[in-house]
Amino acid sequence: MSGNSDVSIRPMNINDLKRAMELSYLEGWNQTERDWRLLIENPLNICIVAEQNNLVAGTATGLNHSNEVGWIGMVIVDKTCRGQGVGKMLLTSMIELLSVVRSVKLDATPAGEPLYRKLGFTEERLIYRMTNPSSGNPGKDSSGFESIKIEPESLPTILNLDRELFGADRAYLIRTLFESYPGKAFMIRNNGKPEGYVFGRDGIRFNHIGPLFAFSPDAARSLFIKASESLFNKPVVLDVLDDKTNFTTWLESAGFVKQRYFIRMYLNNNYYPGQAQYQYLIAGPEFG
Repeated sequence: MSGNSDVSIRPMNINDLKRAMELSYLEGWNQTERDWRLLIENPLNICIVAEQNNLVAGTATGLNHSNEVGWIGMVIVDKTCRGQGVGKMLLTSMIELLSVVRSVKLDATPAGEPLYRKLGFTEERLIYRMTNPSSGNPGKDSSGFESIKIEPESLPTILNLDRELFGADRAYLIRTLFESYPGKAFMIRNNGKPEGYVFGRDGIRFNHIGPLFAFSPDAARSLFIKASESLFNKPVVLDVLDDKTNFTTWLESAGFVKQRYFIRMYLNNNYYPGQAQYQYLIAGPEFG
């Protein structure tokens, strides 16, 4: 595919990794090389670049959740190439390439929202980005729950539950998070059944906690406290669903501050809304 005479769109490959890392770092984003590899190396995913004068001028990724949901992320255009329609070229190409999936979704920044609306996206909800530059102790866990490490034999149960709650099968993402960061994955059992679970990952600037699903606010707080134990005095970032007001207030009491927000959007039809009432933290705007 190609755009104007100066810019062309082509598939991203592993040789573009260094440039992709450079672009996300210059934006102040948190992605690591491992994050980029997760996106590029899965053959089901669709990752593209905009190339201008033999230089990668922009990127966009489409995380394919089992041909059910295509999740658009990492839409970056080099600052020197903005205002030339490169972002629109990337997005229209990505939408065309994701025609193999039933639903297309993304978490937009306020700056990107107008373009997404012009392309047919509709708002679903807001998600707040919260950070703590030096995470402290969020308090004693008085919930009565016990958060335990997720063991490999428990992962299939978590994957089945995640499909039900997230709304689509994203086993590749969850399995990769678990295999990459097993010490950041915890769950709660209640009467032998999962009451909630949380995963985490490293970042260039912050440690990221999420996704976090729980069937009760007490379970959500218990999981968060457990996930925070190894992050004392370390920078932490979270993406919290807007309806979790009590959870957000509790996080603020623990030193977290709202920085900005994302707008979760879907194209045409929202076939996979999931059960958002049980979702507290997302995996990140690039993952869903």
